[in-house]
Amino acid sequence: MTITENPHAALLSRHRAVMPQWLATYYREPIEITHGEGRHVWDAEGRQYLDFFGGILTTMTAHALPEVTAAIREQAGRILHSSTLYLSSQAVDLAERIARLSGIPDARVFFTTSGTEANDTALLLATTYRKSNQILALRNSYHGRSFSAIGITGNTSWSPTSLSPLQTLYVHGGVRHRGPYAHLSDAEFTAACVADLEDILGQANGQVAALIAEPVQGVGGFTSGPDGLLAAFKEVLDRHGILWITDEVQTGWGRTGEHFWGWQAHEGSGPPDILTFAKGVGNGLSMGGVVARAEVMDCLTANSISTFGGSPITTAGALANLQYLLDHDLQGNARRVGGLLRSRLEAISAGLPVVREVRGRGLMLGLELASPAAAGVVLEAAREGGLLIGKGGRAGDALRIAPPLSLTVAEAEEGASILEAALKQAQSELGDGPA
Repeated sequence: MTITENPHAALLSRHRAVMPQWLATYYREPIEITHGEGRHVWDAEGRQYLDFFGGILTTMTAHALPEVTAAIREQAGRILHSSTLYLSSQAVDLAERIARLSGIPDARVFFTTSGTEANDTALLLATTYRKSNQILALRNSYHGRSFSAIGITGNTSWSPTSLSPLQTLYVHGGVRHRGPYAHLSDAEFTAACVADLEDILGQANGQVAALIAEPVQGVGGFTSGPDGLLAAFKEVLDRHGILWITDEVQTGWGRTGEHFWGWQAHEGSGPPDILTFAKGVGNGLSMGGVVARAEVMDCLTANSISTFGGSPITTAGALANLQYLLDHDLQGNARRVGGLLRSRLEAISAGLPVVREVRGRGLMLGLELASPAAAGVVLEAAREGGLLIGKGGRAGDALRIAPPLSLTVAEAEEGASILEAALKQAQSELGDGPA
């Protein structure tokens, strides 16, 4: 096939001519995904792949889920858009469901079009409520692509500027296996991170608005501190009146298996003040949002609307998706199948020094490899074998595995087998040392 006959090569040429050069794509020869069904997708050349990344943890239930596509089709036949200037029964229905599920008392819900916008809104609420632009964030964190979200991103490989409207203070706790506290027990690690938080607060100039934290760091490579760490943080925050924002863009909706929200692994001190969500609830639709208790959500005094947030079509699709997830106990499936997949990956990795760590929970699993080069080899080899996975970590040395939550045991085994071959290829090519 010549370059003019190759649809991917032709599209890549057009892409490079019109898109920003900083817009990242996977693979030496990037591909276009044209359609999907269940846990599988197909590219423009007709190749089929088992999808273990779901468009960056966004296809939460399944590709082309009939219940969701039917809801979208039905709503599209009536009206696509009206804005928040008009009432929407779909938006109210979804907000009521999410408010109840959030665990936040007297909750109010505001819909956005993305996780970045949700985190922007949470920062606006917290800084307005507390009358402070100081934000606590975890090292190695990622909270979005906007100017303000980049300002609280602790993962330097995704932070292109040091300019920010916020003063950000970074604390330990997002990465368990590296840094000055890695050698400590979980209890000692938590105590050290709390002491670090107290020390940072002692250096703050005035009051701090909020701590924002991903319960499991997504772009950071699916890393996290011990269970209960954020609850221990909250005890300190509550003494100072500081808000806790939990970024559930990647951890929400049962993906971690053991809990519906990531914060529930840290619930010793009660629910967060603000919760942000996106990605999975829309199953591919542009859907995000913020949940906060009423006094925090209603602290804004200026007029505001959302042109596209909570549109009739996105809320109709999200409602159908959420209902399917609850009706079919996909959280339980994530726990069961995710546990089997993790055990399989641990067995595979035991004989491969190129794998430094297997981590994560439910269907949010990470493999840290010996080098970024090893992660690149596995990413390419997995695609050649018919499996799509993600990559992350500050150095780009971690693999991210996050299939739709309806993944079957047979598909988990198939994906593990492909990954095993890809990991063995990386081990053979690069060994277990730095590259």
